[in-house]
Amino acid sequence: MAFRSKEMVKKIMKKIGGEKNLNPGVKESLKKSLPESKVVMSRAHRGIYAGRHIQFGNQVSEKGGNKTRRNWKPNVQEKRLFSYILDRHIRVKVTTHALRCIDKAGGIDEYLLKTPYKKMDTEMGLLWKSKIEKMYQELGNMEVVFFPQEEENKLAEEFKDMRIEQRVARRDARRIAYGWSPKVAQIKEASEDGEANHHEELVANS
Repeated sequence: MAFRSKEMVKKIMKKIGGEKNLNPGVKESLKKSLPESKVVMSRAHRGIYAGRHIQFGNQVSEKGGNKTRRNWKPNVQEKRLFSYILDRHIRVKVTTHALRCIDKAGGIDEYLLKTPYKKMDTEMGLLWKSKIEKMYQELGNMEVVFFPQEEENKLAEEFKDMRIEQRVARRDARRIAYGWSPKVAQIKEASEDGEANHHEELVANS
């Protein structure tokens, strides 16, 4: 459903019980922070479009005599973008223009932080922007603790052992999935030992 900033203000006023419950100047600041008054298509609310929406116009013939009403839809793609604050990939529908803006900003987190609320004209953009800002604020309030060099080395060794255990567990899981069993390994080892003993006997007899 398309929305305009005026309609959003009306909905907010209705939820809080009218303008009488607002302090002076709050409504004006609220209007400034809301998106501009323009139509946004429905599917744009589920992605980050960076101001690119359906455009309407006329298609003029080569001779210039006939005009046909048509529209131009944005180039929307589904991408997996990595968020450093979330430490994972997020799947989101973005336009090619939004991808260029994200690359220019340095990532999805930086794009959301640098873009003001009034230019975030989709619900998903507003939701992710508020969430990322809150997480960065909580991260900034955390205390930074520095470990001694010995403890850092110990932690590094523990992480190394943990990665080795994970690698071994994944290897065993793949072997079990593809029909490998410990009995097969034992048979192979026994056959290899038998061949080695036989070779030693031949060498000794010669």
